[in-house]
Amino acid sequence: MPIEPWLERAAALRPKRIALEADGVRLTYAELLERARGGAAALAGGGVGHGDRVGIAVPPGVDFAVALHACLLLGTAAMPVDPRLADGERKALLASAKATVHGELPADGRPPAFAPAEDDVALVVHTSGTTAAPRPIELTFGNVQANALGSAVALGLDPHERWLCPLPLSHVGGLMVLLRSAIYATSAVIGPPAPDFQVTVVSLVPTMLARLLDAGTAKPLRLRAVLLGGAPASPALLARARDAGWPVAPSYGLTQACSQVTVGEIGDVETSGRALPGLRVTLAPDGEILVEGPTVAGGGTLSTGDLGRFDDRGRLTVVGRKSDTIVTGGENVAPAEVEAVLLEHPAVADAGVFARPDAEWGEAVTARVVLRPGADASADELRTWAADRLAHFKVPKAVELAPALPRTESGKLLRRELA
Repeated sequence: MPIEPWLERAAALRPKRIALEADGVRLTYAELLERARGGAAALAGGGVGHGDRVGIAVPPGVDFAVALHACLLLGTAAMPVDPRLADGERKALLASAKATVHGELPADGRPPAFAPAEDDVALVVHTSGTTAAPRPIELTFGNVQANALGSAVALGLDPHERWLCPLPLSHVGGLMVLLRSAIYATSAVIGPPAPDFQVTVVSLVPTMLARLLDAGTAKPLRLRAVLLGGAPASPALLARARDAGWPVAPSYGLTQACSQVTVGEIGDVETSGRALPGLRVTLAPDGEILVEGPTVAGGGTLSTGDLGRFDDRGRLTVVGRKSDTIVTGGENVAPAEVEAVLLEHPAVADAGVFARPDAEWGEAVTARVVLRPGADASADELRTWAADRLAHFKVPKAVELAPALPRTESGKLLRRELA
């Protein structure tokens, strides 16, 4: 089934609406379309066509957005690559690209006409690489459009939406802010949240939300929702945000499902909510989360590798990764559960739990903890705190204090680097 090109449709409906704001520059939909057409014409002139991959190694900003939409207009698969990667890492990710955009594209020109179909590949996005090397995921125009429509139903949609994206645009969470905004013909704002940022929705990872709360940042007047994802959020953090008046909607998603899978109600501190309309989320006998629906790359049933449970209202709580499960003395321990308890301690800013080989237990539950600035807590105190709240086999055998934990740019814990 053909899809009306998103940027062309938005420019026809609202040519003077601000499409993009970044680095102090504002582009209307008419201006963004003109620049994207010029970029698409330049790519076509270089021999790039429908079905090819184009690497985009450009920092977040106007040039990135123009390159992204240029690819979509031409029918080439846009493959964002973090420009901060080392040369070897970048070359490895770009190996499958026919061309690479490194900077500004020409601002005028007319590309060949292209009308996308649902199964045409729009994006090639690499997984975060927390448990293995990043791998490319092909997301189609149909996947992206289904996600945008489901998200609009789940979160609601303000016709004057201004959606702030401080996330990396090399990952699906940030990319989908730009694409949803084009599909809705609303405004996307790229950049870090300034103290007085005036937007209606913002996408954040838990680390960003914690920093805003630590800084005492007041909720912006027009802000109606914080879409929180990218990494698990502890109930303690969600409760802090709720008590400070921040309208946080926790979510669960994956690159392979084009970002959001479930979205919680604003103020929910316990779950990641219910599935987006059109998606079916179930659990395998071992508790693995399974996802089906039009946002899933390649179709079929996505085995996520994540463990979860449902409450009596059908809301999903993500327990952790199957591969992260610690088997200690014959008992299974989910690191995320132990981390959540440690994060409830008022002195703890961050926590990571992992398995350490142990002659007696097979694997010993081990915690590495970052304390809040100026806070003081001993390892014994933190173990006692955990022992008062967890079954004895879940209590860390050792608690180690550290200045920081290894995390990806989207906030996910690199657990393999803790051991």
